[in-house]
Amino acid sequence: MQQITSFQNPLIKHLYSLTQKSKLRREQREFLIEGRRELTLAIEAGYLIKQLFFCSAILSQEEVEKQFAGEKLTEISMEIYQKLSYRSSTEGILALAQTKDHFLSELTFHKENPLILIAEAPEKPGNIGALLRTADAAGVDAVCIANPKTDLYNPNVIRSSVGTLFTVPIATASTKEILSFLQKENFTIYCAALSASVPYDSVSYRGRTAIVVGTEDVGLSPQWLSASSKNIIIPMRGKIDSMNVSTSAAVLIFEAVRQRK
Repeated sequence: MQQITSFQNPLIKHLYSLTQKSKLRREQREFLIEGRRELTLAIEAGYLIKQLFFCSAILSQEEVEKQFAGEKLTEISMEIYQKLSYRSSTEGILALAQTKDHFLSELTFHKENPLILIAEAPEKPGNIGALLRTADAAGVDAVCIANPKTDLYNPNVIRSSVGTLFTVPIATASTKEILSFLQKENFTIYCAALSASVPYDSVSYRGRTAIVVGTEDVGLSPQWLSASSKNIIIPMRGKIDSMNVSTSAAVLIFEAVRQRK
């Protein structure tokens, strides 16, 4: 088994670059997974694991081989592991994996009335991760990112999603493409918006439903608002007029889930 102790190793330099550069992740179709739970979820979701790295000072080879039998193993030093890892907590395991495409055409639904979440142009990786975590918790059938501004394989997306990047069907496309898809699939579109809105719990989400959220500072584009079957709003009881996008999405999604029971 190979052991690497020098940060000057070309492979280690490549791994570090993958954690820093979105362009490189896209070009090489590679990214780094950190953590046992995240790695397990990625394998279960069919991600190709190219190489697995572990730090024996944290996690023994025996433990790694027991949980991830058959994977190509490389031992790395504590210094290298700390340089490559993103989280402050240490689990001692990293993996080089191949990205997926997330084409809209690949979305398939196994329910007559699926529920999907659409986020337009989310910029903060932490918000994307939180949206995916909510979608997984609620059993949402898919998440669509319209006009994406952030790489899905940004380390902070993976971290903040707690690995649900790998558990939720995800598609990325333009607003125009997603709108065309929704119309073709006969979805009812509900847009979270401040204007011309009705309370979110006054509409029915029992049919084929798409809930659309925008960023807190910009909101949704006119394309979405004009295509909306009805705009919905969460009544604010305090001094502010909006919440963080992931919090808002959670309220809306779980109302839909409640109704579907």
